[in-house]
Amino acid sequence: MSQAQEPTTPQIGSLGDFVRFLTSEMKPKGKFLTPFNMISIPIILVGLVLIVIRFIYGIGSITNLDQNTPWGIWIGFDVVCGVALAGGAFTLTFIVYILGRQRYHSIVRSVVLNGFLAYMFYAGALMLDLGRPWNIVNPIIGNNFGVSSVLFLVAWHFLLYMAAEFIEFSPAVAEWLGMKRLRKFLGGLTIASVIFGVTLSTLHQSGLGALFLMAKSKIHPLWYTEFIPVLFFVSSIFAGLSMVIAEGSISHKVFASRLGRGAHGSHDNILIGLGKICAGAMFVYLFLKILVVIHGQQWDMLLTNWGLWYLVEVVGFVLVPLILYYKAVKEYNITLVRVAAGMTLVGIILNRLNISVIAYNWFLENHYVPHWGEFWVTATVILLEIWALRWVVCRMPVMGDPPVWAKGMDDN
Repeated sequence: MSQAQEPTTPQIGSLGDFVRFLTSEMKPKGKFLTPFNMISIPIILVGLVLIVIRFIYGIGSITNLDQNTPWGIWIGFDVVCGVALAGGAFTLTFIVYILGRQRYHSIVRSVVLNGFLAYMFYAGALMLDLGRPWNIVNPIIGNNFGVSSVLFLVAWHFLLYMAAEFIEFSPAVAEWLGMKRLRKFLGGLTIASVIFGVTLSTLHQSGLGALFLMAKSKIHPLWYTEFIPVLFFVSSIFAGLSMVIAEGSISHKVFASRLGRGAHGSHDNILIGLGKICAGAMFVYLFLKILVVIHGQQWDMLLTNWGLWYLVEVVGFVLVPLILYYKAVKEYNITLVRVAAGMTLVGIILNRLNISVIAYNWFLENHYVPHWGEFWVTATVILLEIWALRWVVCRMPVMGDPPVWAKGMDDN
């Protein structure tokens, strides 16, 4: 398998050199007529047309949202699920920079990049979900909400965490541009930005769950609990790391030529280590879920249709992948780790959609069913994120070794 080429430092001595460098970087790297491009480009183009229609004719033109269901799949999947799946960034940076587990250091940049892009694109998706997009500033300034509201806190945590993630990733940008002094300065900010980012993530992962505490009369009792903030936080740990396992397995093949010299051999050990952490976090989560049922005395509800659906989520996509993770770690089975990660991702998406969409207003006869345009726009946002990720990885030292001049700069 080919090794990554040593990154070259661009010679930027003037504004003209900088413009020429950026222009050259905008050109495609490798083949353009790939199966992924041919499939994704038409989807994105149609999605952009739908977005234009949404802003011209209003949110009702391509959605089935109404006064009973103001939050649909754009919030339920893009934000509520997306934020959980991006939880690998704060978890991994805590493990590497605070706990000092350097075995995972080689994947930190790619995980932080994934997290930053996820937050950036999902924040953009919020503009689509607002009936009056220009009012997006209201939660940030506390207008009509108040500075003590959960939405105000989540909005600020969201914004500040994106800034923290950008600072964590910025050394790679400085290396790409060949800015040695800036690289040294930004590297010195890493620990502070990690501590700040982990604190913010702990708050906004749980804060996102706290938003649903106000919907007690609308969420089915099996999914509603005063412990939703705690469950959201704990689940974001194994959801984020499962996403790291899934994305890392794909990236390891797709970007094989971009990997650093030691990345190939350590990949399996990293996956096993992440699987072990996921198993521990999932055990805590499952224990809390059982306590919630016992505390609420909801055993009789488990015999209903909704109860069976609840068991599908908890048993099929929490208990089963937990057992698979445990078995995979014990037997050092990489395939089983990936299977467990895939099932975990399905489970966390199912859980968040149950709370925000499926089991929300469960008693209404005319239950909300997403418009096809909502699914299409969601796919467009995801594909645009993948395009952005691929562009950055193919140009910046994300998965590969840093330039020679940057190797002596300790950013730990």
